[in-house]
Amino acid sequence: MILTSSPLEIVILLPALIIAFTIHELCHGLAAYGLGDSTAKRDGRLSINPIRHIDPLGLIFILVAGFGWAKPVMVNPHNLKNPKVDMALIAIAGPLSNFIMAFVSLMIFVPLLYFWDGMPPTVIRATLTFAQLNIVLGVFNLIPIPPLDGSKVIAGILPERIYRALPPVGRYGMLVLLVLMLLGFTGRILSPIVEAVMTGFISIAYSIYSFLIF
Repeated sequence: MILTSSPLEIVILLPALIIAFTIHELCHGLAAYGLGDSTAKRDGRLSINPIRHIDPLGLIFILVAGFGWAKPVMVNPHNLKNPKVDMALIAIAGPLSNFIMAFVSLMIFVPLLYFWDGMPPTVIRATLTFAQLNIVLGVFNLIPIPPLDGSKVIAGILPERIYRALPPVGRYGMLVLLVLMLLGFTGRILSPIVEAVMTGFISIAYSIYSFLIF
């Protein structure tokens, strides 16, 4: 999903990954806590401390192999009033946070690129990288294959009888994802979506600044 080829890319990408993963997992925990489950609070996951959320091995993997993971936030469905729907809301909170971070980053990137002269290219590149990373993470996590967030969102949206009729991927979900990634299917499917989201966010940000300035 994400590969690096130079020390500069690692310097830019590493803090971006740490921030993106931390906020993503924090938002899962906050959503669960808001919906009545205090498991994340008990586990110390309602924190902006990256150590609480980052899995070192998962971070290394995403840098060198193109895929990785953070520490999953544990949720007890029995503490939720409407487990089916609430689990979907908790799941979507992570990707939604990625899209919000991406848009905020692009709201910084657009004036740096189009309206201000003399800004160091590294700063511009860092804001763009952070936005791209978050869009990739948001879109990737919405794939409806366990253990990704999209599988829980689909479970909450679809009627029970339809959801149970779907192929039982279950514990083999990670293996299915790895195969799809190795065959290039995820890249071919996700790249146009990531590009469309990026283009749309930049267009919205540019329109906002154009309206404010002119």
